[in-house]
Amino acid sequence: MPLLMTPQALATSSNGFVVVDCRHDLADPEAGRIAYASGHIPGAVFAHLDLDLSGSKTGRNGRHPLPDPDALMCWAGRMGIGAKTQVVAYDASGGMFAARLWWLLRWLGHEHVAVLDGGWQAWLEAGLPVSAGAVTPTAVAYEAVERRDAAVDMAQVRANLEAQDFLVVDARSPDRYRGLGETIDPVGGHIPGAANRFFQHNLNGSGRFKSADVLRAEWQEVLAGRSPADIVCQCGSGVTACHNLLALEVAGLPGARLYPGSWSEWCAHPDNPVAS
Repeated sequence: MPLLMTPQALATSSNGFVVVDCRHDLADPEAGRIAYASGHIPGAVFAHLDLDLSGSKTGRNGRHPLPDPDALMCWAGRMGIGAKTQVVAYDASGGMFAARLWWLLRWLGHEHVAVLDGGWQAWLEAGLPVSAGAVTPTAVAYEAVERRDAAVDMAQVRANLEAQDFLVVDARSPDRYRGLGETIDPVGGHIPGAANRFFQHNLNGSGRFKSADVLRAEWQEVLAGRSPADIVCQCGSGVTACHNLLALEVAGLPGARLYPGSWSEWCAHPDNPVAS
């Protein structure tokens, strides 16, 4: 299954995909659900970033901590996703939320998952049909094995400040990386030693992913001779970092890991150093 799927390929496929609408607005958490009710890809089910694709917050574990693997498996089963189900995720934000579901399913060892390139806008531009109202999926049993090597925790990132075993790559905008104009988290800045690769740089002017060759060339500049396995991606809360992880895979550079807590967890601990 390709990592990215075109609207035309999805619309004409007879493979029985489970399509998941991941639209979300960080400033208005119910906007995605309202948009889904107004119109969505026919047959698509809905995933809420805060309720379905994140775990419980403690105030110190980030804004979008990873969900419990068992809870995520139960949700997937309720959505009709089985171990061999082919899944296509989409949003209206360049793939930033769809990539979160892509990574989460891959974290569970589910390889049959793609992101709709161009998302909701590309579907509409193609003149493809739209449905309204909720979809009732047929629940299935879903069991998977968590890939513990796919993520690192704050202690590992803290230890890496001295060990320098991996390079942290921050997916936030250059201004937020530098600590300028921070409006989401209480502290501005970045993890010391982290590089910056704004996730939106993975997209072209039409909101679709750049070609594999272009992404590979751009990411090799970030890697600077390192193996992708020596990269840990982070952002504000472990969401747009997944966009960078997807771009690396599209570029043929797999093996990077996620720091799920990201900046929102890091800055919630006053003893963690901050660079700006």
